[in-house]
Amino acid sequence: MWAASSASRAAPAAAAQTSSRRTQHTNAATSWRPSRRLSTAARPTGALGPAAAAAAPAATDAPPARHQQHAQAQAGGRPQGELRFPYSYYDGEGRLVLKNLTLPQLEAWCASIGEDGPKRALQLWRFMYYDCKWIRSLEDAAVDKGVQSGFSRAFREKCAGLATIDGGLLLQSIHSAADGTRKMVFKVAHGPAAGGQVETVLIPISREAGAKARITLCVSSQVGCDMGCQFCYTGRMGLMGNLTPGQIVEQVVAARRLLWEEDVAAGVQRHITPITARDGLLTTRNHSLGLHVSYNKITVSTVGLVPEMRQFAAESRAVMAVSLHATTDEVRDRIVPVNKRWPLAELIATMEELFPKDKAAPRHGHHVLVAYTMLQDVNDTDEDARRLLELVKNIRCKVNLIVYNEYPGTPFRPSTPERVQAFRSILIQGGHVATVRDSRGDDQMAACGQLGDPGLSSRPRPARPEAAAAVAAA
Repeated sequence: MWAASSASRAAPAAAAQTSSRRTQHTNAATSWRPSRRLSTAARPTGALGPAAAAAAPAATDAPPARHQQHAQAQAGGRPQGELRFPYSYYDGEGRLVLKNLTLPQLEAWCASIGEDGPKRALQLWRFMYYDCKWIRSLEDAAVDKGVQSGFSRAFREKCAGLATIDGGLLLQSIHSAADGTRKMVFKVAHGPAAGGQVETVLIPISREAGAKARITLCVSSQVGCDMGCQFCYTGRMGLMGNLTPGQIVEQVVAARRLLWEEDVAAGVQRHITPITARDGLLTTRNHSLGLHVSYNKITVSTVGLVPEMRQFAAESRAVMAVSLHATTDEVRDRIVPVNKRWPLAELIATMEELFPKDKAAPRHGHHVLVAYTMLQDVNDTDEDARRLLELVKNIRCKVNLIVYNEYPGTPFRPSTPERVQAFRSILIQGGHVATVRDSRGDDQMAACGQLGDPGLSSRPRPARPEAAAAVAAA
């Protein structure tokens, strides 16, 4: 459902997505037609997608009724020659959701409906993402209502049945934790995850006096997750639906709008920092007139899907985080099932290839974040720490030790603070940078690994691995 930790924004133009096996690309000018591919709107949780710049995602399959509804909606009153996109890029009324498009795609679409492509696309782009505008509809920027550089009545009427700026998320509630963390709960209005619930978390970052306040934002890319990590609340749901690119971006816009509206009243200035996607995919773009976030402020996490890791490293400048969580295949097979497909040896070899310590390496200067959730009597021994040192000795990385966040019914327990610090000390003495990510928002089920509604799923309750047997087998 999510992606991996916290992060900030890059240009909105939403990301290219991936099927559950391989990413497919088509040109932005490709006509829409049904295909038998899975949705390219978001990869299964834990996956990493490419940063395709201008390509329109491949058309996707859908239930027959949706195909028929989509075709009917597109048939009447649409300009001849208008570009078509995958069915999931349209809302229930057949309107194209513009937040699903990259800027080049938006330019091509504007040109296809008889507009000055680059000029009109940039105007839309700026009002959707730039300079604290973040409009909800074209009517919010009507030139005849006094909005400078706004949209004419003729253009608004032209787009009325063709397109919408609404990203397709309905804000249901906001939950505030004692530490200031807030969880925004949305209902998905349309697309593959229609009817589902997604959650976005804003985490305030403490700074020294005089420094600008900062916010870390965790963004959902799916409803649920199909990676099945045994200690994760979200993983108990299974994958219930992928979000569209526009729905991922809409979370960022909604969070910024919320903070801006509060800060205008309070006279505060703050910035959203890293955007991460927890166990999923978030491919965003950096654009000076978009949401404008540096790639080094964006983190995308994976549980270790090796082919997608290679593709992501080749195509994106964002930070990659790998959720390791164990130092032996015996333990990782049990708590991170995807390890049975790509075991530790293959995963570590891939990380050594993509993020080598060798200064002459092509990606020298880039590092990978290694996420490691500390589970009491499962993966938190001194021997685990020494094995972790051995595993990452040839990888340019930082290790992030995560305090486990419990949920009702979990058989797992967090490692004690003393055990976490002892584990960290071994890593530091071994020459590695190691940080501890404390629980934030756990009293409102807003912390890492606590999001979602497993009540919607019939997955069995996870079984806690026997640490003694795992260590003996190691």
